[in-house]
Amino acid sequence: MHYEIRVEGQMSRTLTAAFPELKSCIVAEQTWMFGPVTDEGHLYGLLARFQSLGLHVVEMRQTAS
Repeated sequence: MHYEIRVEGQMSRTLTAAFPELKSCIVAEQTWMFGPVTDEGHLYGLLARFQSLGLHVVEMRQTAS
């Protein structure tokens, strides 16, 4: 499974480094992160990491690889 996760604001390199399994790019006032997610547990772990870092997930969707 591949996911695209859009986060409010422009994440710093330090913050994006907390997600080594995802690639990122900044578009307008959002950071788009994307990459493979191995299973549901991994997805929930990513979401918990975003929350613990105080990041606001605007959109999340499964994409074709």
